[in-house]
Amino acid sequence: MHTEEELSIDNASDSDRSGKTSLVEIKEYIDSHYHEALTIGRLAGMANICPKYFVDLFKKTFGQTAIDYLTHVRMNRAKRYLAESDDRLRDIAQKVGYKDEFYFSRIFKKKVGMSPSEYARNSRQLIAACSSSIIGQLVALNVIPAAAPLDAKWTPFYYNAYNSEIKSRLKLTNPYPDSRFEENIEQLFRAKPDVIIGMDHLGEEEIAKLEPIAPTFIVPSHAGWRKQLELIAAFLNKEEQAQSWIGQYEQKVAQARSRMQQVVGNDRVAALRIYGHNLYSYGNRGLEEVLFQDLQLKRACRSDSSRNQQITMEDLQQCDPDRILIAVCPEAASRRYWLALQHSAEWHRLRAVAQGRVYTISSDPWFEYSALAVTRMLDEAVLLFTGDSPNGVLDKSHGESFAT
Repeated sequence: MHTEEELSIDNASDSDRSGKTSLVEIKEYIDSHYHEALTIGRLAGMANICPKYFVDLFKKTFGQTAIDYLTHVRMNRAKRYLAESDDRLRDIAQKVGYKDEFYFSRIFKKKVGMSPSEYARNSRQLIAACSSSIIGQLVALNVIPAAAPLDAKWTPFYYNAYNSEIKSRLKLTNPYPDSRFEENIEQLFRAKPDVIIGMDHLGEEEIAKLEPIAPTFIVPSHAGWRKQLELIAAFLNKEEQAQSWIGQYEQKVAQARSRMQQVVGNDRVAALRIYGHNLYSYGNRGLEEVLFQDLQLKRACRSDSSRNQQITMEDLQQCDPDRILIAVCPEAASRRYWLALQHSAEWHRLRAVAQGRVYTISSDPWFEYSALAVTRMLDEAVLLFTGDSPNGVLDKSHGESFAT
């Protein structure tokens, strides 16, 4: 029986290999050989180090043990088979490295929060998401919507990860004109979802057009992402998955906060945005929560007015941040201004610029607010500030991104 215990420390003959493989390559090896009976001795031998040191080094590098990572990969592959095929449970278990389907079922339920059969049944429910943030909440619950807004420019992560799985592609109503909502209504009628989930930025008239198509659940935008996730989970009977995601996110925050304290310390951080020919002190819910609440970074530029206010170079020089995150709008005027700014003497006099601590960020994920988006922000912040590879690199198979 192929069990996780197969990765217990052993003295396999592989350990006397003369070649040396990097941990990143070993991680990739697990990705493609997860169905085999892997052992710590075999993997340590690939790295040409002793098993005990390999165990410690793998966890230090990726934030999780090799055992946990192997299980994570196996469970994600199993989810794909359960959702996309009619294979028998015994066959799926063998395809992902388990000879005993009952042991596989126990591991799956422990890690995913439901039995394989229940997961297969739920994954076939057709759910429509009316915004990209709802996609981020559903993925956190191991759900890929059957209909959702996808756009290669505005939602590249979802577009690239789920383009083949989201069959009915809706139009983004923001930043596009509201007239596109009518196109979405027609698309939803054709998709025939079992339920529809949207945010309360939809007006009463728009919601009234959704309700004849399928039972519709509206999520309050004022609620935090955790509460939103819990409400959606209750609607879909996935409360256990929601609590699992939230709990694991808090664990990631604790680890990231400790690491950031070591590297960033008391450095003051500013978030900026370039739009047109102007510079703005930037902030949104997700960015503010991740940087200044979860990671407890120190804010450089304090203001009594609301966030996203225009800021002059004189203002920026006065607060002179140690580190700068900057988002540049993807249009010609903003790009020209950013290029000119990087060649200006005033810009180079800033402490963050002089020390090479300016980090560009994109709208995806930094402008979205969902369970998945804030998790991606957390990982990206750690990577930008410390250079550490974030643990739990997102896999496109139903969103399990955590080191479980």
